[in-house]
Amino acid sequence: MELVRHATTQLAVPDDLATRDPRIVFMVKLGQALHRYGVPAHRLEQDMNLVAQRFGISGNFFATPTGIFASFGLPEEHRTSLIRIESTEVNLAKQALLNDLVRQVIQGQVSIAEGTQEIDQIVAAPARFSPVVSTICFALASGSAARFLGGGWREILATTIIGFLIGALAVFMGRSSEASKIFEPTAAIIASALVVIAAQFFAPFSIYLTTLASLIVLLPGLTLTVAMRELATRNLVSGTSRLMGAALVFMQLGFGVALGSQIKRLLPPVSFTTAPEPLPAWTLGLALLIAPLNFTVLFNARLRDTGWIMLACLLSFIGARAGAHLLGPELGVCLGAILTGTAGNLYARILDRPAAITTVPALMMLVPGSIGFGSLSKFIEKDVISGVTTAFSVALIAVALVTGLLLANVLVPPRRHL
Repeated sequence: MELVRHATTQLAVPDDLATRDPRIVFMVKLGQALHRYGVPAHRLEQDMNLVAQRFGISGNFFATPTGIFASFGLPEEHRTSLIRIESTEVNLAKQALLNDLVRQVIQGQVSIAEGTQEIDQIVAAPARFSPVVSTICFALASGSAARFLGGGWREILATTIIGFLIGALAVFMGRSSEASKIFEPTAAIIASALVVIAAQFFAPFSIYLTTLASLIVLLPGLTLTVAMRELATRNLVSGTSRLMGAALVFMQLGFGVALGSQIKRLLPPVSFTTAPEPLPAWTLGLALLIAPLNFTVLFNARLRDTGWIMLACLLSFIGARAGAHLLGPELGVCLGAILTGTAGNLYARILDRPAAITTVPALMMLVPGSIGFGSLSKFIEKDVISGVTTAFSVALIAVALVTGLLLANVLVPPRRHL
């Protein structure tokens, strides 16, 4: 997941487009809003082209992770504008609201002028959940991750406390555009140092697992998966840019962990373990119940969609476990992705809502962020062979995820409109 980057609540339209057809102004603002709230490049371009067709406008669009090139009119009259978008977040509720608005405008239930104003209102709407609730969900997400990774009660308790502190730091640093740029390494330094200190009180203790679970919300596994999907759909510029962005976040987190862990030089040595105390099976079910609730808050989904999100996450988890049993852990996620994508497309077709509402949270049960962090840790420890092996596993899992999602689109074609 990504920290919200001190986003402005106002959408700007380039001067050369603002005085033109109201339909163009509507489309430009729609594109900015969709981009800001987490729609990937291939879907954004497709959606914009479909809206242009419905409006009877000739338009061409090119999206990158930081902006949109929009061109309207006949070839000899083309005027291309760049719309720069500096801040993005995954906001499933606002994606759903934009989906409903576009449908109403296309069907004539809402005028284009009213629709343009409605987009501004959606963008300006306050956060759905308070900072306190978001911070608590950071803590619960870290605790749930510790259980999924096989942690014992010591690791779960420590990661929950550290996750809460990281969530509070995210809220504090997210208020400043400059501070937010160093959030990942700062959070990693603090988390790593706190884990080393916690080991003084909880030994025997898995330092690696606790560090990984404490930072689980910050790992760019979803960004990595989206990048691979954009590359697979031939959106090469956007996919490559997003892939490099994910790699940079991994390196920032790795640097922060390496630096923060040096506090151990000031503390007495303690015993640690790589095999935490096993917990009863019911605790895994509890973690599986808590995780989708966290995703509902962290992805800003509507509360009425919580049931569908829980069902999608459960289906994704079961599919991945069954696939791992049949094909191995790297290729097994393909089955989970197929089930996730198929269920998301069915949800979108039957209920006429964006498939991302269920697909994005469910993918969080599959994304390879934790393995990517493990690969970087091996490189930092100068274990190059293990690092390369783990990095290959990350690439294989990402490809398996994307392949599963593409196969799901063949089994159940996605909606051809927003």
